[in-house]
Amino acid sequence: MEAVWEQTFVVGLSESHTLEVPQPMLRLMLSAFSTTTFPSGTHEASLGANQLTVQVSGEGSVAFVGRPWSVPLPASNVRLGIKVSGNAPKGAGVPKGASAGKRTGAVTATGVLGKSASGEKYAIVIGISDYPGTSMDLQYSDDDAADVVTALTTLYGYKTANIYVLENLDATRSGVMNAIAAVGAKAASGDEVLFFYSGHGGIGMAADGDTEVADVSIVVSSDDMTTLAYIWDGELTLAFADYRTDRIVFAFDSCFAGGMTNLKAKGRIVAMATTETAYAYEWDALQNGEFAYYFVDRGMLANLADKYDNDRNPSTHDVTVEEAYDFAKANCIRDAPTISDSFTNDLLL
Repeated sequence: MEAVWEQTFVVGLSESHTLEVPQPMLRLMLSAFSTTTFPSGTHEASLGANQLTVQVSGEGSVAFVGRPWSVPLPASNVRLGIKVSGNAPKGAGVPKGASAGKRTGAVTATGVLGKSASGEKYAIVIGISDYPGTSMDLQYSDDDAADVVTALTTLYGYKTANIYVLENLDATRSGVMNAIAAVGAKAASGDEVLFFYSGHGGIGMAADGDTEVADVSIVVSSDDMTTLAYIWDGELTLAFADYRTDRIVFAFDSCFAGGMTNLKAKGRIVAMATTETAYAYEWDALQNGEFAYYFVDRGMLANLADKYDNDRNPSTHDVTVEEAYDFAKANCIRDAPTISDSFTNDLLL
């Protein structure tokens, strides 16, 4: 089994130590062991699908505390992926259908609906056009977020009270991670969760608990709103590790988004605007990011991705996540969408 988070601390000899770990790890420890203080020895426990092992060598004990969300993880060789903004290439904004366009390939949608959500629906929707300063600002990422909220509330039965919206400078490290924790505390087995992000992406080598050579990130604002801050893929994987529902949809319209595949798990879908090494685009003609435009604005809201019309009623909107993704992949000119789909058949939000 691949480790979600693995970390080794080397400390001097003494009777006790206090060490910082990510807050989701602290929650897992407390739930599994009913304590976050461990004497010397090996301590193991199971919590749902998670297997936790804490090994303390030497004498004395170790007390773990949560690292503040505002403190970024150490990272090296970090490169910011600036979403490309400007005039659209020829043909942009003219949908060619769910199975035509520059990139065809195998479709994801099966035409068979999977199991419906049996409980509440929650969403975390992030769109950042206004970053600290002015040099990194985008034009349409907050519009992408607004379109997602419209689709969720008007087409898919999401309650406004269950949608956590973080736009522009309000999308801080603490704001995003607190929203994930808040939804995780509420969402029960059988509930549905959607996580959407539009903005810049990052790539580098982060101390985010995994063994990947290259880590990718979403790019948000520092808590004091003065500089850029990174939330790495390993951090996101750990933050969702203790969710009680496996019905989770992730969608990323950002550079290097294809590296977010370590969020994959049974029941989950991860839809990404690009590959792990490619840039994402937004166009004036679309008033959106290219992927978000076809995935949400045209695919869902305009119902153009409704290839299978599952309810056999053309007047109603019942576009599945897979249909929307296929439509985006077929129509994107610059973006190169990728997907990890571990949901059985097609997921209708």
